[in-house]
Amino acid sequence: MAAVRSCPGLYCGRIELEDGSWSDCGACPRGFRTNASSYCMPCVDEPSLYDWQYLGFMVLLPMVLHWFFIDMVTRGKAENGVIIQHMCAFLEVISGTLAALLVLPPPGSVSLYMCSPKALSDWYTLLHNPQPDYKEMLHCTQEAVYPLYTIVFLIYAFSLLMTITLRPWLLAWNAPNSGKKAIYCALYFHPILVLIHTVAAGLIYCSFPYIVIIISMMTSASHFSIKSEQSAPALLISSITNTRNLIILFGHWLVHAYGILSLTGFKELWYLSLVPAPAMFYIVTAQFTDPLKIHGD
Repeated sequence: MAAVRSCPGLYCGRIELEDGSWSDCGACPRGFRTNASSYCMPCVDEPSLYDWQYLGFMVLLPMVLHWFFIDMVTRGKAENGVIIQHMCAFLEVISGTLAALLVLPPPGSVSLYMCSPKALSDWYTLLHNPQPDYKEMLHCTQEAVYPLYTIVFLIYAFSLLMTITLRPWLLAWNAPNSGKKAIYCALYFHPILVLIHTVAAGLIYCSFPYIVIIISMMTSASHFSIKSEQSAPALLISSITNTRNLIILFGHWLVHAYGILSLTGFKELWYLSLVPAPAMFYIVTAQFTDPLKIHGD
């Protein structure tokens, strides 16, 4: 190995051939990544806590979107039918996630063998193909973060397959006149999520805890802002006495707590005491920011 010359670029490597010699520099096979000596080594790392939290975030996105659109298109319908659709969406995403984990090495297990990300460039190897002596470009594009990049595509594909397979049967049995639009919405937002992941996977991996915290704060404020009565007692009472509002509030708190745990890695658990802070801040200050009062003054 020491006699083999290293390859140019960050991700070009060599593989050992059957006769004991080494191949020319190029992209490593799937499930391999080049090391510092330009040898393609198999991905045998175990996912870290942060890696699992990242996958949890990518799974959480379609699940929350399913619930949002189901709630939006079935508002005013029978509550039991809406709850059943929410449960069905949960099963669709979870089953799709399990299917993706089972088909990846080691097959038949929910554990993963992976190559741990070391830099943001690991997610964008397409942008780092070298051009020795400014002549012909050496194509070494590969999945250096195997399988964190492709597993998300598998999760979304299996989840969408479960949606178009299970949900129509559920609607035909339970609520034939409601929920169809939620399926159409899923056919739209899944390709959008795939496009976002294709372009911004590395950026999302590095910043998803902050994204979770910011979005949970924004959606919590948006939830309270649609209330007709913006006084602190009215907002507090409606959040406690109304079952739907209470579930939405706790959902926001769980998402906010997930973002905090992803950011701190279970090291600073006292930060969880700040989970209700955005909701309480809005309730206390809403009466001072009423646009009617501002324009009136």
